Amino acid sequence: MFCTAYAAAKFGIEGWIESLTPEIAPFGIRTMLVEPGFFRTELLSTQSTTYAKPSIDDYAERTRETVTAWGGMNGKQGGDPAELANAIVQLAGLKEPPVRFAAGADAMQTFEGKAKALLVQANAYRDLSSSTLAYSNG
Repeated sequence: MFCTAYAAAKFGIEGWIESLTPEIAPFGIRTMLVEPGFFRTELLSTQSTTYAKPSIDDYAERTRETVTAWGGMNGKQGGDPAELANAIVQLAGLKEPPVRFAAGADAMQTFEGKAKALLVQANAYRDLSSSTLAYSNG
């Protein structure tokens, strides 16, 4: 919650790398998106993250709840940064690294949820999507 700008920036990088990858692959250059879950870094510390004071009453309570929850997670995140670094080094040494690497069990859960949601959306309007073809092979 309250991460829209952060998530949008990350989403933009994903799109850029997805588009860039096939362009540079013929030159032997590989890319890998590393998409971590929560790792024990300084991100949630008071020295690293500052929060704007609530200026919209409708958001004030949820903002306080979110800031309190994130503050309580500081230093308790499940991911070990040293293990993530080891994993990245291992994957970077592969001839064909993965296009995406979900780092952490929480990231895997997010990946799986997104994949399932995309399939549900695709299947919900499959007939309508297919009906937009300009011609048929029949």
